[in-house]
Amino acid sequence: MLKYTDYDVVFQEIPDEVTLAVNIAGCPNRCPGCHSPQLQQEIGEPLTPAVLAELLERYGDAVTCLCLMGGDGDPAEVARLAAAARTLRRGLRTAWYSGCAELPPHFPAGTLDYVKLGPYVAALGGLRSPTTNQRLYRLESDGSRTDLTGRFTRR
Repeated sequence: MLKYTDYDVVFQEIPDEVTLAVNIAGCPNRCPGCHSPQLQQEIGEPLTPAVLAELLERYGDAVTCLCLMGGDGDPAEVARLAAAARTLRRGLRTAWYSGCAELPPHFPAGTLDYVKLGPYVAALGGLRSPTTNQRLYRLESDGSRTDLTGRFTRR
């Protein structure tokens, strides 16, 4: 079961979305220079569909996207929670900042609207850096991807 440490409503993680960003603990990636090293620890509270329902109710229709922020700990659990969130709120878009190089091979299609792929490499920077190795994709219903990374570096 995934555990979360905290959450916030943010405007910069997913372009054109008001995002409920939920920080997931237990990240196994251990990226040098990680901006959230506390998320490498096994801390936090269980993230269940009931917790998601409470958070989504708290923010109402102001939130257009749920983003699970954390490494590749349990992709099946990420998919399950994303599907639950879509059931809880019709039209809610879902995202995962994964830390994975690619989506796992059997990740259920149609579960996510957005995914950030690529481990953090300090020398290359995050999504705002023109040299980043990380990519944010919008996942299309036909299985294709649209790379949104350039939206972070435009001025």
